[in-house]
Amino acid sequence: VMLLCISQYPQEKNSGPKVPVELRVNIWLGLSAVEKKFNSFAEGTFTVFAEMYENQALMFGKWGTSGLVGRHKFSDVTGKIKLKREFFLPPKGWEWEGDWIVDPEKSLLTEADAGHTEFTDEVYQNESRYPRGQWKPAEDTYTDANGDKATSPSELTCPPGWEWEDDAWVYDINRAVDERGWEYGIIIPPDNKPKSWVAAEKMYHTHRRRRLVRKRKKDLTQTTSSTARAMEEFKDQEGWEYASLIGWKFHWKQRSSDTFRRRCWRRKMAPSETHGAAAIFKLEGALGADTTEDGDEKSVEKQKHSATAVFGANTPIVSCNFDRVYIYHLRCYIYQARNLMALDKDSFSDPYAHVSFLHRSKTTEIIHSTLNPTWDQTIIFDEIEIYGEPQTVLQNPPKVVIELFDNDKVGKDEFLGRSMCSPLVKLNSEMDITPKLLWYPVMNGDKTCGDVLVTAELILRHKDGSNLPILPSQRAPNLYMVPQGIRPVVQLTAVEILAWGLRNMKNYQMASVTSPSLIVECGGERVESVVIKNLKKTPNFPSSVLFMKVVLGYTKWAERAWVGPFGGVNWQSCPCQVLNRKVTPTSVTPQFLPKEELYMPPLVIKVIDHRQFGRKPVVGQCTIDRLDRFRCDPYAGKEDIVPQLKASFLSTPPCRDVVIEIEDTKPLLASKEEEIIDWWSKYYASTGEHEKCGQYIQKGYPKLQIYDCELEEVTEFEGLTDFSDTFKLYRGKSDENEDPSVVGEFKGSFRIYPLSDDPSVPAPPRQFRELPDSVPQECTVRIYIVRGLELQPQDNNGLCDPYIKITLGKKVMEDRDHYIPNTLNPLFGRMYELSCYLPQEKDLKISVYDYDTFTRDEKVGETIIDLENRFLSRFGSHCGIPEQYCVSGVNTWRDQLKPTQLLQNVARFKGFPPPVLSEDGSRIRYGGQDYSLDGFEANKILHQHLGAPEERLALHILRTQGLVPEHVETRTLHSTFQPNISQGKLQMWVDVFPRSLGPPGPPFNITPRKAKKYYLRVIIWNTKDVILDEKSITGEEMSDIYVKGWIPGNEENKQKTDVHYRSLDGEGNFNWRFVFPFDYLPAEQLCLVAKKEHFWSMDQTEFRVPPKLIIQIWDNDKFSLDDYLGFLELDLHRSIIPAKSPEKCSLDMIPDLKAVNPLKVKTASLFEQKSMKGWWPCYADKDGSRVMAGKLEMTLEVLNEKEADERPAGKGRDEPNMNPKLDPPNRPETSFLWFTNPCKTVRFIVWRRFKWVIIGLLLLLILLLFVAVLLYSLPV
Repeated sequence: VMLLCISQYPQEKNSGPKVPVELRVNIWLGLSAVEKKFNSFAEGTFTVFAEMYENQALMFGKWGTSGLVGRHKFSDVTGKIKLKREFFLPPKGWEWEGDWIVDPEKSLLTEADAGHTEFTDEVYQNESRYPRGQWKPAEDTYTDANGDKATSPSELTCPPGWEWEDDAWVYDINRAVDERGWEYGIIIPPDNKPKSWVAAEKMYHTHRRRRLVRKRKKDLTQTTSSTARAMEEFKDQEGWEYASLIGWKFHWKQRSSDTFRRRCWRRKMAPSETHGAAAIFKLEGALGADTTEDGDEKSVEKQKHSATAVFGANTPIVSCNFDRVYIYHLRCYIYQARNLMALDKDSFSDPYAHVSFLHRSKTTEIIHSTLNPTWDQTIIFDEIEIYGEPQTVLQNPPKVVIELFDNDKVGKDEFLGRSMCSPLVKLNSEMDITPKLLWYPVMNGDKTCGDVLVTAELILRHKDGSNLPILPSQRAPNLYMVPQGIRPVVQLTAVEILAWGLRNMKNYQMASVTSPSLIVECGGERVESVVIKNLKKTPNFPSSVLFMKVVLGYTKWAERAWVGPFGGVNWQSCPCQVLNRKVTPTSVTPQFLPKEELYMPPLVIKVIDHRQFGRKPVVGQCTIDRLDRFRCDPYAGKEDIVPQLKASFLSTPPCRDVVIEIEDTKPLLASKEEEIIDWWSKYYASTGEHEKCGQYIQKGYPKLQIYDCELEEVTEFEGLTDFSDTFKLYRGKSDENEDPSVVGEFKGSFRIYPLSDDPSVPAPPRQFRELPDSVPQECTVRIYIVRGLELQPQDNNGLCDPYIKITLGKKVMEDRDHYIPNTLNPLFGRMYELSCYLPQEKDLKISVYDYDTFTRDEKVGETIIDLENRFLSRFGSHCGIPEQYCVSGVNTWRDQLKPTQLLQNVARFKGFPPPVLSEDGSRIRYGGQDYSLDGFEANKILHQHLGAPEERLALHILRTQGLVPEHVETRTLHSTFQPNISQGKLQMWVDVFPRSLGPPGPPFNITPRKAKKYYLRVIIWNTKDVILDEKSITGEEMSDIYVKGWIPGNEENKQKTDVHYRSLDGEGNFNWRFVFPFDYLPAEQLCLVAKKEHFWSMDQTEFRVPPKLIIQIWDNDKFSLDDYLGFLELDLHRSIIPAKSPEKCSLDMIPDLKAVNPLKVKTASLFEQKSMKGWWPCYADKDGSRVMAGKLEMTLEVLNEKEADERPAGKGRDEPNMNPKLDPPNRPETSFLWFTNPCKTVRFIVWRRFKWVIIGLLLLLILLLFVAVLLYSLPV
């Protein structure tokens, strides 16, 4: 059995608050082959009716068929399909049971009082007159609301089963009528009665009427059904149902305006004995009939299709008849609701609950001006008829529907939301189960609009009602309370309120909020704070602590606390609530709060503004329903640190004198160390990127804590709301599709703990003690922006150009000039210092914008930090505690108080004696324990920047107290357009220093590391064993060798040597210098490359690449592309050590070859050795393996900019040719370009290879000449 709620009317686009129908269905799903098993599951008896309607129209005062236009005498329910009773045939498995009978529609027989226990009858008294005449009874003196004639009140009798509640008929004045209940109208032809009515009488009015009402209530001792009475009356008029026009809604009582009527004819079918209830599966499309007289098959098919597909006329009417009906008794326990929508202009609602169960409904009382009503009411539904077996109801009971409405004096009540709950079913008295109140969500569409605390029980009622529980006690006539055992168990409870102040209050009725006060309500009790005289100057309450408790004897004690001059709490009397004096009780019910958190009533906070002429409007309110976090044990020891507000320490001298020695000035770091060790070394050491931090860890320097979330999200810091929470204040009418508008914030907190019922037991100690001074504090704020992570792209290239914008109060710092181009992970490294007054300027907004040259800058996202929470938190979040106390270097102490002073304040707040220092400062007694410096610094590296021993030891003790360490937090950026989607993250931290304690320490320098200018000088001396890639015209193997080199990232600065032509043995001589300038980060050991990604790019994009040198050997070709011979890649930080001679140079020197263990290859850093000279192997890939491509003799030298200026050198052999001077290479005479030196070509190419051939040819030529001359000179 399921309960289906149809939540939308057909063809409606938007689902409104109304539910058209609620269906209770029993669904059986099975295979068609086993459909007969349905007989064992079916309840009741299934009957099927063939149905058709007889239609008539009114013509000349008589009913007949001649006036039917577009309708048939006998048709389907639509009136458009013609039907005849003789063509209906029972389907297979079914047979007729009886003849055609008139069977009226049951829904028309439901009277207006059906389902009600109280009802109001109404009759309209009518009078008429001529213009300016006297009023006389009209022709139809008594009518209904539609103007149709009705029975006079004197003739109306109370229906059976009902009894009159009023003694006589009275006229209704709770409408738009005059003082005697009359409303006036005028007839406009051709109408015969007025269409509209007004309350004011005019001379031209000719008709008037007034509504006579009389209430009656149901006699629960009788069970006469109004539907049965209507059925008898309906049968007397032959089963006709009437309508004013064809297609209009039908009713069963005839009216004078009716012109159309119809009645329903049905013939019953019953399943055969062989099929049983499973025969209903054979009904689909079974009642098709021949609706034409000429038997035209096409017409038959057309009408069948239109009837079935459109109107369902071929679908038979299936009903299920039960032998008996079971009578149940329902009790709904409506206790309270919370967090309802505010639908009135005063930020509240007047809620009441409309409880529905099947066809019965009732309402609760109305609770005015609240969003957290407590009804404490039992709604009783007696004699509910439910069909079906009780076991089925036990397994799947019908739902109880609770609809909440806001009562409005003018207009229609507004819908707040709907909730459903299943009742606890009790079929017999042995089921001794008590229903439990539970919270159910109140839904308005898809939106959760509060919760309601309800439960219900459904009892199978005996005929005499003997098994029903006794009625609960009544709070008012017919208003029953929730009985004991179901209502929450309560106890006497104390609620302490820390009312710290109000923030960001918006205008109310176009006027600013200037003099607010606070009202706190809980479970019907309330307490009010003193008034803030000037919210703009002092937004904190003068008296910060309020107290609510109730003493036995129904007398409430109200107390208030205020902060004393030394930070203590003095409990004194206040003008409106005096300690040790009885205050006039506001309620006769003591403030007993539930023991279980589930039933705890919410705390309601209201802010009222005290304005001129005594006006006190509610300018903001909020509801706090999760109170478990505020519960506490008042007798528990205070082991945590109370708020560490250093500004309040100044007025209180320490309990004993402490001598603090000034440390001797320590020598600063050497210049070399200063260049490498910086704040970024600390950062990278903390993130685990040790390759970028240099020797930072080896020197024993401290790290910092990196949080991957906001500091408020770190679990151990409790959201930094340990001193006070921030509660959003709301106001005004809530829109269905919009969130309530936030109009301000309340800063405060609560402590809830039980009180003893015995007045002789001493009261528990107060929880809010040692409060700081609430006056505004001038502070210095330092914002450190480290880097951005995964920012949302804003430009077409998928990147953005981010920069930082800081907003604090009215101060705005826009760092647009320092935007970072073309990146989603910018390295900002910026520190911003501002001054502000807390708490007036508490919200620090950090925004990231995308820089655009020609268009408006777009906001990437923003994050907001509550500086007041950080300033007030007991975890010391205003300035993180570092690991070490340093007086110099990059970790210089930046707080205003030294560790020993901070430790004294912590001991004072925790109630410990002042810490005791030994003479040498190596031991401190604190909190009953002895701490020694050796216990913290054993086996640790001590560097030269550490401060005095007593300060270091005090700092070590402070780090065990749960304070916020020195840190970098990761904050998520959000956008107002996409509030639930991260726009990237920002790594940063904030320091807050009160000016009253003097200037803080020096700020950290987190400026990004700047690359330094370096030069790599590479001298190419010689090559050897280079691959001979070509053959000369004479067949000799040779290569025209030259060398090319560059640094990755600076490919546009590739350099190459001149060509050594005609190397016949792979040897080349060059004496050529490459000079590569590059930007280098010594701390990160990376090169910084800045270049434009495209020709049209306006900014350069920076990359970090490792410093490497690429050397390639090429074969020069004049008339084709040069041939690549081999290469060498050197990591300048892990360069392979060169061989001293070419014979020792081999591929085994290369560390990444598989044949050699890389760990055995010796490497060295060129930045440490400064220069290297020797032979390096070059290799080439051939058939998947590496082969020797040649050996290269080079000199590598790295110089900084200063050294390069002192020892200049030119590229190649250009001037200045020095350091060292490079002479032209002594190449062999065979090294030349053949077509530019023909003589050398003949000498070294032709003659060397073909010398004997040439000599032989010359001798042969001489011999031939000699023979020719001889033959020529012989005589004939």
